[in-house]
Amino acid sequence: MKTNTTKYAVVLCDGMADYPMQELGNKTPMGASNTPCMDKLAKKSYIGLVKSVADGLKPGSDVANLSVLGYDPAIYYSGRSPLEAGSIGIDMKDTDVSFRCNLVTLSDEENYADKTILDYCADDISTEEAKVLVEFLAEHFNNQEFQLYSGVSYRHCLIWNNGTLDVGTLTPPHDITGKPIKEYIPTAENAKKLYDMMVKSYDLLKDHPVNKARIARGKRPANSMWLWGEGVRKPLANFKEKYGLKGSMISAVDLLKGIGKFSGMNVVDVEGATGYIDTNFEGKTKAAIDEFANGQDFVYIHLEAPDECGHRHEIENKKRSLELIDQKVLTPLVENLEENYEDYKILVMPDHATPLSLRTHTNDPIPFMMYHKQGEIAGCEEFTEETAKSTGIFVPVGHDIMGIFLNR
Repeated sequence: MKTNTTKYAVVLCDGMADYPMQELGNKTPMGASNTPCMDKLAKKSYIGLVKSVADGLKPGSDVANLSVLGYDPAIYYSGRSPLEAGSIGIDMKDTDVSFRCNLVTLSDEENYADKTILDYCADDISTEEAKVLVEFLAEHFNNQEFQLYSGVSYRHCLIWNNGTLDVGTLTPPHDITGKPIKEYIPTAENAKKLYDMMVKSYDLLKDHPVNKARIARGKRPANSMWLWGEGVRKPLANFKEKYGLKGSMISAVDLLKGIGKFSGMNVVDVEGATGYIDTNFEGKTKAAIDEFANGQDFVYIHLEAPDECGHRHEIENKKRSLELIDQKVLTPLVENLEENYEDYKILVMPDHATPLSLRTHTNDPIPFMMYHKQGEIAGCEEFTEETAKSTGIFVPVGHDIMGIFLNR
């Protein structure tokens, strides 16, 4: 027997939007991928473009996902790492400043400043290997002023007790992969201690047994820490109080888990969720279905794979990631909602674009698709950047998109 409660699902395909690629027949990955479920929904959906990241803000997944969830970044955003710190379980004080700490692969020039970032994620180092390395660094760096905490894969956190945000420009490593770091070394006086730790981390990690074993297996070593994404803690409005819905967050990455935790959502851990194309898509889908069955009204399924493929210039993998999302997430999710609920709504969209040609995020307007079972309308033949633009529907303020989805 179907229940009368309306269910709301967001399938957030991180970094999905892109530019046409010659290798894909001058189509984008969205246009070139085989996504029958997405296209079936598109024919009866409200489709358009939204400016998820306002001009003047950095187009990171932090700002963009806050916007998609209806939180104005101008009010709620102070940096990426505090959200990640919350997910890891760090209870930040008001005087703490947090930093994202990537484990990266640097080239082997003698002087640190002459090195190049070869890989922002050290070949997607495993969480278990990374934990050993971060704890090793913590033995050398942790004191009353600084504390290192291990997270997931290459993503970790540094807390600066009584720190400052006045540290100049700290560049995300995925923005400068393949580039010499000389141009991106923090030069502000307050960043000197941070840079000194980065330099020392290379000396500590380059010959660590974990990295020697990785090299022997043909993997890149995680031979340096890279600090960026500084911020202080800011509270988020409770999601249920804001929207009257019991919400759940399903994601592999600490950033989204932190947003979920701080907004009072139920944060679901899925075994085998990696944030890449090898993630446990089926496990995420089952988790979403179970959350609905257990009484949750709203589920946010965050899928990182398209973004990671964009950063790595993996053209076929980015296309394939969208096909896997369609096949292993959207199709079974729709089937379950059809079978068990009288009414449901699905929002499919990226948080931002991650063009393969740029290997980084942009703040271009991005496509969205809203399907409402009891409110089917004439939509588009398929869901792509081009069809979204062709409708003429444009949402200029990113954090308005959630209210439109829930209420239209």
